[in-house]
Amino acid sequence: MEHKGGKMKEINGRIIRKRLDYQRYNFSRAQNDILKTFFDLAQEYSSLEDFYRISVFVLREFMGVTARLYLVNESSGCLELICDSRTGLLSEPAPVPAHVHLASKMYGAHGACVVPIIYRAPKVEADVLNREDLLLGVLEIESDKDITEQDQFFLGKFANRIGYNLYNRRVSQQNIKHLKFINSLVMDIEHNVIIPNMYFKHLFNRIRAKICDVEQLEKKMIRMKDSYDFKEGECEEIISRVSVLHQDLTDYHQEMLKHHGNCSLFLESLFRRDHFEQGHLVLHSKKCFVETEIILPQLDQFAARLRSQGITIECPLDMAVAQIPLRVDIGLLSQVYANFFSNAVKYTEVIIDHGGAPRKALAYGVQELVDYFAPGRSGIKFNVFSTGPHLDNADAESVFSEGFRGKNIGLEAGTGHGLTFVKHVVEMHGGEAGYEATKEGNNFFCILPVDDE
Repeated sequence: MEHKGGKMKEINGRIIRKRLDYQRYNFSRAQNDILKTFFDLAQEYSSLEDFYRISVFVLREFMGVTARLYLVNESSGCLELICDSRTGLLSEPAPVPAHVHLASKMYGAHGACVVPIIYRAPKVEADVLNREDLLLGVLEIESDKDITEQDQFFLGKFANRIGYNLYNRRVSQQNIKHLKFINSLVMDIEHNVIIPNMYFKHLFNRIRAKICDVEQLEKKMIRMKDSYDFKEGECEEIISRVSVLHQDLTDYHQEMLKHHGNCSLFLESLFRRDHFEQGHLVLHSKKCFVETEIILPQLDQFAARLRSQGITIECPLDMAVAQIPLRVDIGLLSQVYANFFSNAVKYTEVIIDHGGAPRKALAYGVQELVDYFAPGRSGIKFNVFSTGPHLDNADAESVFSEGFRGKNIGLEAGTGHGLTFVKHVVEMHGGEAGYEATKEGNNFFCILPVDDE
C-alpha cells in the first residue's frame, strides 16, 4: 500500500489542480471537441506527415480558419512551411513569408495570429536528461472573424499539445531508426567480422600441428642425447625439418598479423562512435588509390583460400585508371571487396572457355566511365568477375536484397546480408552497385564517382 505522503498524494494533487484549471479555461464544446479529435487521430495515424495534416485540418474543420504549420528544420535550423489547411502537405518544405518568424510569445501579423509551438520538457526529464524547452515552430491562424482572447488562449494550449506530440513522435522515430541501424550493424559485424574471424581457428589448428612436430623433434633429440646414438644423416634431417618448421611458423605468424590487421580495420569502421550517435553508418573518407590500398590487401587475405579451391587469380594488365585517387572510406570499402572475394571463394565454378580449355578463375579490373553521373562528373567502375553459370533473371534482380540467397548456393553457409551491405556502402559513397552476366561467368561491380577536387 502506498505511503500517504508519496506519489499517490502528489499525483492526486495534480489531478485536482488540472480539474480546476479546465474549469477556469472554460473551453467551449467545439474547443473540447478539437482537443479530443486531435488526440484520437494522433493515436490513429502514426506517420509524421499525417500528424502534420491533423494539426491544421482539425482547426479548419471545427473553427473554419486557415491554419499553416511552420517547423524548424532540424538540420539547417531554418523555419519552413510544412502544411497548409487549404492545400495540404507540401511536397517540399517552403520558405516562410516575411511576417512569420520564430517567437516564444504569440503575436499578430498581417491579420493572422501566430502561435509558438513549444515542447516543454517534464520536470523529471529536464532534471535527469538536462533537457530544456524547445521552440519547434509556429502555427499561423487566419480567420474571417475576430480571433478573441479566449480563442487565442485555446490556440496556445492546442499548440502546446502539438509540441509535446511532435517532439515525442520524433524521438520515437529516431529510436526506431537507431534500433533498425543497430540490428543492421549486428548483421554487418556477424557477416564481415565474426564469420571471417573463424579463420583464426584454422590458423591456430595449423600452428598446433607444427607445435606437435616440434615436440616430436624435441623427443627425438632427447633420445639421441641420452643414447649418443647418432645415425648418419639424422642431424641433417633434424636441421632440415627445423628449418621448414621455422619458415612455416614465420609464415603463419605473418598471416595472423595480416588477418588481425584486417579484422581491426573492419572493427574500427563498424564500431565508430559516430555510427551510434547518428543512427546510421557515417563515412570517414580520405583520398586513396583503391587498387593498392583496398583491392590488393583484400585479395591477399583471400589468396590462399582461392588457391585451395583451385581458383586462378587473374590480375589486369593495365590498372592506370585505378591510380586516380578517390575519396572513400577505406575500412567500409575494404569490406565491400571482402564480400566480393568471399563470394568468389564459395561460388566460382569451372567452365569451358572460348578456346575449349577448362577455366576456374577470379579476375578484377577497372573501367573509366566518362560523364557517367553527370556532364563533367565521371565514374570508375570496379569489377570482380568469377567463372561459373549465370544467375537466372529472378536471382539477378534480387541478389542485393536483404536475406536473399540464390539457387546456386548448394551447401554453402551464408546469411544473405553481404551484398546488401555492399549496396548500402557503395550508395553512401554516391555510387552504384550491380551485377551483370558475362560470356564466361558473373561480374559484380561498383561504380564510384571521381572527385571534382
